[in-house]
Amino acid sequence: MKAIVAVDKKWGIGKNNDLLFNIPEDMKFFREKTNNSTVCMGYNTLLSFPGSKPLKNRVNIVLNPDKNVNRDDCIIVHSLDELFAELKKYDNVFVIGGAMFYKTMLPYCEEVYVTKVDADGEATVFYPNLDENENFELVYTSEPINSNGLTINFTTYKNKKIQSF
Repeated sequence: MKAIVAVDKKWGIGKNNDLLFNIPEDMKFFREKTNNSTVCMGYNTLLSFPGSKPLKNRVNIVLNPDKNVNRDDCIIVHSLDELFAELKKYDNVFVIGGAMFYKTMLPYCEEVYVTKVDADGEATVFYPNLDENENFELVYTSEPINSNGLTINFTTYKNKKIQSF
């Protein structure tokens, strides 16, 4: 399993249940990485998508502890045990948010794709700082890219102590 996220220079990822920045190159990177794969997320992340609709061309697995919430357009699971059982059915899985879901799933991710934005987005929710996590090693950093007035780098971190579920 992998995670994919865009962070500001303080490892912020969002505010008001929305992304911090509109970065076309990052959106393209996200689409290319996750297309025809499985994405898993918390329920608020699903609600933040246009029309609260799941992402196209992907299996969408959503964790929502409310047992009264079920949908036909994605797979809703109601506990971590259900989530882990469902994830075992798929090969190419990406964790895509939100903040609490990222934090919960991070130990199980073998790799994390982090788009680093050289700006302060005044975030209210944050991703764990992988540069300060001894279990993660930065293995790739792209050249700086300018997009929509922002400087970004695509980076990849490897988890040296992957937990299994």
